[in-house]
Formats: sequence, structure tokens, C-alpha cells
Amino acid sequence: MTSLFDRKLAISLATIPAMFTGVIEESLALAGVDVIVAGRRLWIDAPWDDVALGESIALNGACLTISTLGEVIGIGVKRIGFDVVPETLAKTNLGRLVPGDRMHVERAMKIGSRFDGHFVLGHVDGLAKLIEQKSDTNEWRLIGEVDEASAKYLVPKGSICLDGISLTLAKVEGRSFEIALIPTTLERTEFAKRKPGWMMNVEFDVIVKTVVNVMEMKEKKL
Repeated sequence: MTSLFDRKLAISLATIPAMFTGVIEESLALAGVDVIVAGRRLWIDAPWDDVALGESIALNGACLTISTLGEVIGIGVKRIGFDVVPETLAKTNLGRLVPGDRMHVERAMKIGSRFDGHFVLGHVDGLAKLIEQKSDTNEWRLIGEVDEASAKYLVPKGSICLDGISLTLAKVEGRSFEIALIPTTLERTEFAKRKPGWMMNVEFDVIVKTVVNVMEMKEKKL
């Protein structure tokens, strides 16, 4: 028997068009790019045979809609296309990608499925610059930086989504932050291959953004 809280949560989640967890399913190469009137069409070869038009899938953390179903590449592999408008291309790193570049891919979660990351909406807030990666015998750390206006959303030990990956902020100093990456994350993602200067799609924790916005609204009324 489900509790009243569980039922209300399920109803609330059902009203959200798409939600993700920040736990990627695949790291896939961009199969092709077409220039279209609306912007660009990005193609990937998806290892799922049950994808459908209109389905939401996050590419590097940006929620996109399947607009085109292409040819079947092989058993259980289908080429699918996403139409990306100029605003999305400008505010994310998707506009910087060329065929062969690898992206983190996650399908939208299903109600009732196991929730392993944190609430990720696929609405990219902006870009974070990769400053440095350092490692020793104990750990691997990623150091990034956001713009001045976004620094208020960085909370030590809080959640952040970088290129679609749910991560925990290990250290925060002004605009700079550090992420401690575990071996599993390094093995299953492209982070270890990223060079300084890489611009990462960033989505800040929706709870942190809500709290900050409410506090700012209260201050304006005082």
C-alpha cells in the first residue's frame, strides 16, 4: 500500500514533461550533423530498439526530443535525430560538437523506477569551464569554474549536473569548484579525456535554485 506522500509525489512527477537522474546509460559518438531551417539536426546511433518519435533523451545533460527516426544500423541499433534550435546551440556545448565527438546519453526516467542520482530536468543553465584535472594515488579531481552570476548556486556537498552526470561538489571557492571523481565515473564517462578549456553543460540543483530565487524575491520586497 502506497502512502499519501508517495501518491502525491507520483502525481507531481507525472506533470513534469521529462526528468532525468544524472546517471548516464551510454557514451555515444555524434553520428552526424545536418543544417536545417530550425538550427541543426544531431544524429546518434541509439542502442535501443524501443525508441519513438517525441521521446525525451538527454545529450550531455540537455533534454532533447526525438524528431526523426532514421535507418536501422544493426540489431537493436537505430539512428535517431534531434532538432536543436539556435538558442540551445548557443547556451550549451552541443553547438561545438562535430561528428565523432562523444556525448553522455540518458533516456528520461520512468515513474516507479529506481532513482540513483538527483533530480535533473535537462534544462541546462549555462556552461562551466574545465580548468584543470589532477590525480594522485588516492583520487582524481576535476576543477571547474562558472560565471559570476551562477556562483550563488554552488553549495559545498550539494549536487550539480555536468554534461549530464550527477555529481557532488567536494569544494567551492567563489566561482570555482572541485569534483572528486570515482573510478566508475571515469570508466563510464568522457571526463578523463576532457582537456582544460572544455566547456561543460551545467545544470544546478533545482532545489538550490528554488531556495535562492525565493530568498532573492524576499529581499527585493524588503
